[in-house]
This record gives sequence, structure tokens and C-alpha cells, in this order.
Amino acid sequence: MGDLIDAMRPRQWIKNILVFAVLVFSGRLFDVYPAMLAVGAFTIFCALASAGYLFNDFVDASYDRTHPRKAHRPIPQGRLTPGRILSAWALLSGAGIWCAYQLGHAFGHVCVVYVVLQVMYSVIWQHVVIVDLFALAAHYVLRVVAGSVVIGVPMSPWLVICTVLLALFLALSSRAQDYKELGESAVSHRPVLAYYNPYLIDQMIAAITSAILITYTLYTISEDTVRKFGTSLLSLTIPFVLYGIFRYLYLIHQSQGVLSIERALFTDKPMRINAMAYVAVAVLIVYVVK
Repeated sequence: MGDLIDAMRPRQWIKNILVFAVLVFSGRLFDVYPAMLAVGAFTIFCALASAGYLFNDFVDASYDRTHPRKAHRPIPQGRLTPGRILSAWALLSGAGIWCAYQLGHAFGHVCVVYVVLQVMYSVIWQHVVIVDLFALAAHYVLRVVAGSVVIGVPMSPWLVICTVLLALFLALSSRAQDYKELGESAVSHRPVLAYYNPYLIDQMIAAITSAILITYTLYTISEDTVRKFGTSLLSLTIPFVLYGIFRYLYLIHQSQGVLSIERALFTDKPMRINAMAYVAVAVLIVYVVK
């Protein structure tokens, strides 16, 4: 059981806080019923995400055995049988989807798409250049979409664009760290990396970073945003976004080990303080300052 829980990667459940994004920026954070729905959605996505990690590790087991870090995971080490892995995947996926439909048909449909995306990414799309980035980014986007449909609040076009760009930034950062960690052996572990190189990935990250900063800045000062929240002070959150992106890029290039976004939030004190400060200031502006 310990190996199974380890393979489910509970540390990465922090990514599922994206389901709260629409709740926070819709001004309904302190409405009990929508908040309860969002908590339910978060819990369901924890189960579905863990199912996806199990399936992905099962499919990639032969590649992961050659990886200096992933080789220590329970599935590549053979500590879980294929039958147990697939049974746990089916149970978590099935239970998650069933619970999702109890919260609403639209939310259930999004969860089905999420599970299909996990399977298609693990089997096919992770091996297709460029498509692998968009498929990886879609995992993040669907979390935000799920948070929107579960509480019945439409997503702002600005939030959609910012989410897509941020998701692509995280996907590209993941590829950059593959090269950093594996060096010349990167292609043998992840064949799609044969179509990339560190320079290309750095250029893509630079373009996406600029797009994120410009889009988020325009969002905070747009007439729709000012009218919705009754204040133009949301622009005060821009420095936190700038610092978060720059700090993460610094950690990717300067840290000794590999630092995923969830690991950075858990282990890097400046990242953790910045994230908490962003949330505090955003909530204060949206709910208190008018």
C-alpha cells in the first residue's frame, strides 16, 4: 500500500488548486455552496491525477528504468504488479468520474476528457513534437475549466489566455529540466527530445514568458476587470507574478537538482512566500478593497 500511495504522487496534488482560480476571481470565494463544490472538484482531481500518474508510469516503465531519478519510483522498480497498477488506475478513474457526475453533468464531461487526455498523452501524444507540449499544458487548463463549470461561472477570456500561456510555460520548463538532468542521454529516456534542443526550448520559454506578463498586465488594467471588481488595484499583483516567473526560471537554471513547480513551492522559501503574498493581496483587492 505504501508503494501504491508513493506511485500516486500525492505531492503533486498541489497542482489541483487551479480548480479554485475561477472561484476566487468570480468573487464567490466566501459563498458556502460554490466553495464546497470547488473543494469536491479539487478532491476528485486529486484522484484522477493520481490515476494518470499510475498509468503514465506503467506505460513509461521501460524508459524510467534508465532515468537517474525516476528509476527509484515503485513502478519502474517492479514493486507493483501490472494487475495492481491497472486495477488502481481503473478504480480511481471510475470512482472519480462517477463522483464528478454527481456534481454536475458538465463537470463530469470535463473529467472524462481529462482521463482520455491522460491516456492519449501517455500512449501517443508525448511522442509527437510540439503536440506533446500542448497536451501537457491541457492537463492544467482542464483543471481551471473544471473549476469554472462545477460552480457554474463562465471563464473570463483573459483567464483562459493566461491559463493556456502559464500551462505552456510549465510544460516547456519541464522539457528544459529533462535536458538539464539527463544531458546527452535525454533522448534515450524521452525520444521526443530528439526534435528539441536546449536553445530552442529557451527561445520558446522567452516568448511564452513575455506573453504571460503582457497578457496578465492587460487583464489587470482592462475596463472589464476594473468594472467587475470596482477597482484598478489588481495591477498591484503584477510584481508577484513577475517575481514568481523569474524566480522559477532562476531555480531551473541555477539549482543543483531538478525542481518541478510543486517541488519549488514546497521547498523554496521565496517561492512559497511569494505565492502566499499573491493570494493574500489578490483576495484583499477582490473582496475587501472597492
